[in-house]
Amino acid sequence: MRLGVLDVGSNTVHLLVVDAHPGARPIPAHSHKAELRLAQLLDADGAIGTKGVDRLVTVVRTALQAAEDKGVQNLLPFATSAVREARNAEDVLTRVRAETGVELTVLSGAEEARLTFLAARRWFGWSAGKLLVLDIGGGSLEIAYGIDEEPDAVASLPLGAGRLTAARLPGDPPHPDDVRALRRYVRAEIAGTVGEFTRFGAPDHVVATSKTFKQLARIAGAARSAEGLYVQRQLKRESLEGWVPRLAGMTTAERAELPGVSEGRAGQLVAGALVAEAAMDLFGVESLEICPWALREGVILRRLDHMGQD
Repeated sequence: MRLGVLDVGSNTVHLLVVDAHPGARPIPAHSHKAELRLAQLLDADGAIGTKGVDRLVTVVRTALQAAEDKGVQNLLPFATSAVREARNAEDVLTRVRAETGVELTVLSGAEEARLTFLAARRWFGWSAGKLLVLDIGGGSLEIAYGIDEEPDAVASLPLGAGRLTAARLPGDPPHPDDVRALRRYVRAEIAGTVGEFTRFGAPDHVVATSKTFKQLARIAGAARSAEGLYVQRQLKRESLEGWVPRLAGMTTAERAELPGVSEGRAGQLVAGALVAEAAMDLFGVESLEICPWALREGVILRRLDHMGQD
């Protein structure tokens, strides 16, 4: 069966098409992405403005056409923190449904964390033992921990790289005082959740998903994406700590020239790096491994599981 996942995220709208059936590994067949940056389009009242909704409708229509062109039989559309937290979320969802026919399911932060954890568990398998999974999105940071496919603890914090950049790092490069203030804020937010996880004991394996972690690992020396999914990619805290001040001192254009850093994400890499560094430090993580699968794959796997039970 050909499945499509339409992910309306805080940074991008991403259509992932896979060939899959219950009990088998999903095989990617097509990927279509459009940068929308919904997390940065909220107005002063926390609503997505008319222009932002117009763009969203256009992008969803284009993705829907791409899904049809690729022969998608079952489309799984969902939205994450940017839509979830918008003051006019219901109006946005109603308009998307009326103008495109797409019914977006809005995932809670906890659901995001659980589905991302499921994807990481399936990727690494049971031999990985107790997993701690970190995911930095455009609007939020998800954390999950557990030994089974359903995590024992999850948390979703408003620490997405796009959100923090728009709200707290206005300069290019950002002013050192703003960087220090953001560092304090991020660490205070994460520190408040650490106890919920550490009571379960130390993880056997720490993994991270998301474009932010992948880019940080790449500039710290990890293998290029062209070398394939199955090459082990790690991010060491020591390397990250050395890169944070360097990234903070660069302009967006200078960061975009670093290996693996896309032009569209370069502006929010400082905020993402501060969140990654804080999470690794406060959870006592010296090194983590990058997981190729994340939320979209988790949505697909959960759907396949339900199909297998029908």
